[in-house]
Amino acid sequence: MLTLLAMGLAVAVGVWAVSLYVEKRYADRILPRSEAPQKPVAIVYGAGLAPGGVPSPVLAQRLDAAIALYREGKVDTLLLSGDNSDRFHDETRAMLHYVLERGIPASAVQEDDAGLSTYDSSVRAHTVFGVREAVLVTQRFHLTRALYIANSVGIDAWGVAADEGRPRTRRYALREALSRVLALGMVLAEAEPRYPSGRTLTGSR
Repeated sequence: MLTLLAMGLAVAVGVWAVSLYVEKRYADRILPRSEAPQKPVAIVYGAGLAPGGVPSPVLAQRLDAAIALYREGKVDTLLLSGDNSDRFHDETRAMLHYVLERGIPASAVQEDDAGLSTYDSSVRAHTVFGVREAVLVTQRFHLTRALYIANSVGIDAWGVAADEGRPRTRRYALREALSRVLALGMVLAEAEPRYPSGRTLTGSR
């Protein structure tokens, strides 16, 4: 029993240490929207759909922040990266409709419907869409992991929290801790995204 407890404690400490490293590695690159550097593109990560096929509240918050960056002249293009692996769950189409309805010109939008995860979205942004510099747009709890991955795979990335000014939540703390460990492992292994080429899911198969 003592051995099992010791092993469990060692695993917990290891997870905590790795998670903390990933969380802190690029935390200084998170800036208020007003101080965001001017970059060619803002990468917006998918976050699920609500009933009716519209962006979830979390995703809408990300899109609103990206739209604000574009209107303020901080970015020239929005790269909308979502999951379209299920024909009944087309994140990128919903994201595109959302930004177009709010006045973003189609010429200023790119879509990646093979962004099945934060890792896949970040790697594909670099290798498929040629992104070298970007502002990442997502909630604060997710932003440190996104920054770690993007900067580790070759993007000079800065971050703007979509929930800037709102109280931080611990709702995703455990999931995010485990996801940070997985992110470090994938970066070290130089894992390929599920669809390493092609600008759309269909074209990647």
